[in-house]
Amino acid sequence: MVFAVSRDYEPVPGQWYQNVEEEESFRVLSVDEDSERLEIEYLDGDIEEIDLEAWREMDLERIEEPEGWSESDDEEAEDDDDWEEDEEEEEDEDDDDWDEDEDDADDERDEY
Repeated sequence: MVFAVSRDYEPVPGQWYQNVEEEESFRVLSVDEDSERLEIEYLDGDIEEIDLEAWREMDLERIEEPEGWSESDDEEAEDDDDWEEDEEEEEDEDDDDWDEDEDDADDERDEY
């Protein structure tokens, strides 16, 4: 019995693939050519590391990025978190300035 893979794609980081036999979609996160290993992420967020030999044994199809999946959504969420942290720090700084202004006003009243 000879096992033949109908499609032989090289793993490309960021590209989505469908494992036809397993009916699973995933994207390639990284490829380490020195160790001949690659990291893939499934739709459910699970991350797996496989070797190139296992890759070559899979029956794969290239697919478009699944609907509702966007790497930029994750980045935007991180940016929003950073913005909120910056805003809170600014508010704390403003509060400190307000306290200093009150102290100055108290000092001026004491002088009279």
